[in-house]
Amino acid sequence: MNRLSITLCMLMFAMSIFAQDNKKFSPEKFDAELQEFITREANLTPAEAEKFFPVYKEMQNKQRVIFDKMKNLNRQRPQDERGYQKAIKESDQNDLEMKRIQQTYHERFMELLPASKVYDILQAEYKFHRRMLRGWNHGNGGPRNRPMPQNQRPQR
Repeated sequence: MNRLSITLCMLMFAMSIFAQDNKKFSPEKFDAELQEFITREANLTPAEAEKFFPVYKEMQNKQRVIFDKMKNLNRQRPQDERGYQKAIKESDQNDLEMKRIQQTYHERFMELLPASKVYDILQAEYKFHRRMLRGWNHGNGGPRNRPMPQNQRPQR
């Protein structure tokens, strides 16, 4: 599983924790900040952003279905070995489905934008999620526009 999948899983877990307290987490605000960050970091023009984000949201909606399956699977504790085997296989299937969704949509993104822009978008998404998680760990909901220290930047 690549680091984007891991980051997205961690993000969905963090979102589920903070979604319980509406004062601290707003999905609409989070999505708006993500879109703004990606647009800025990947240097998307308004026309590029207009083409890209509806397809991106479509991908996110499909991923949320898988995240919900993962969350429900992790809430249940199997009763016997057969149950554990089933849970492991379902977990593997969820991971594979997540990768299929990503692969399909990455191809679609490259039909809309140059591969270099898609790459920058994926890096920006990763960077945003890492910053948000780091911010939640420090209790402030995530730093929005502070530069990331050089020694903490993701490796390409």
